[in-house]
Amino acid sequence: MFSQLRSRVDSRGDKARHDGASHYTTALSGQFEQDLASEARSLTDIVIVIVSWNVWDHLRACLTSIQNQSQPIDESHASTKSALASSTFVRRFGPHNEATLQVVVLDNASEDATTTLLTNRFPWVQTIFSDENLGFTGGNNRALEAMGLDVRIDEKPAPDNGQAGHQPSPAAPARFIYFLNPDTELLPGSLWALYRGIDQDGTIGAIGPQLRYADGALQSSRRRFPGPLTGFFESTWLERTWPRNPWTRHYHLADWPADARQDVDWLVGAALLVRGEALTALGGFDPQFFMYSEETDLCRRIRRAGWRVVYDPAAIVIHAEGRSSGQVSARRHILFNRSKVRYARKWHGPLWAALLRCYLLAEFRLQIACESLKAFLGHRRDLRRDRIAAYRDVLRSSLD
Repeated sequence: MFSQLRSRVDSRGDKARHDGASHYTTALSGQFEQDLASEARSLTDIVIVIVSWNVWDHLRACLTSIQNQSQPIDESHASTKSALASSTFVRRFGPHNEATLQVVVLDNASEDATTTLLTNRFPWVQTIFSDENLGFTGGNNRALEAMGLDVRIDEKPAPDNGQAGHQPSPAAPARFIYFLNPDTELLPGSLWALYRGIDQDGTIGAIGPQLRYADGALQSSRRRFPGPLTGFFESTWLERTWPRNPWTRHYHLADWPADARQDVDWLVGAALLVRGEALTALGGFDPQFFMYSEETDLCRRIRRAGWRVVYDPAAIVIHAEGRSSGQVSARRHILFNRSKVRYARKWHGPLWAALLRCYLLAEFRLQIACESLKAFLGHRRDLRRDRIAAYRDVLRSSLD
């Protein structure tokens, strides 16, 4: 049924594009979403959600790493999991193949090979194609909506201190949702380690792995919540000129070893496994964050609701980092710093947000002056022109 349904969805998506529809997601309402919501809710231990944009080679490697540590359902398991046996989209994983997963990829209007190769290369992946770039937040929320989750974050009931046990509420889209970037690869055993870590402890609302670069170097992924001064030092000239400042060290948990399992405030969203019950209670990602700071905000709401956020280095995921956002330099600067300002406004108040915004804009003006001087002196003028253009775009945005 799913393969037939997906063909209809794809053709409806093509028709929507020809008819001038705003995005593919309008073609995915109705029976497709009802079936996806039903299967995720009643059948699956983990639904992996991947939002992708123009990174087919990385997405292919990511999905291959998932495929390599899971298996499709076969008829030999029909006696114990008869409801799963007929589904093309459910796979088994674990030492004894005792857990189940599904994968949903939302494509953010890619212009590379993704739209033509994804469904043929990975027929077990459920796909949602958008005709516009919904961002990391919008893409993940759209996938959650397709699974039947109410992603609105206002007026959500508070959970019972995260002690509701191992079974999700009836409205949960799945037992656990694994938000995964397309430029990641799961090392063998990492999926099972994270799953067992959160499955065995009902107090954990979110858990994340150790991230490493492709060369094996450790990638910082665990954080304390940013304080009012953090935004002035995070990825700014102040941090580069004073890299060991106390605010940055505190923020990056420099006083805790990276090889120890530990409770943290928040984890980088490149690989974040979240309890379905927590998402049901709290909603999805806050839509004011198009990209960046959205996982910080989600983890803060999870922590405030009484659940724990845990870093587990026993699970290792390779993360190339920035492959999607790096394609648009000026846009990346705008989104990163705008999200910092919006986070400061939400959690520290309008005064701190206004001060941070003024400081960041002043820093970009200073960078334009420095780049202009370097260009005048003849140092890599093409690079200087590109940077000046990007920084001017930031100033024009006003980071509003």
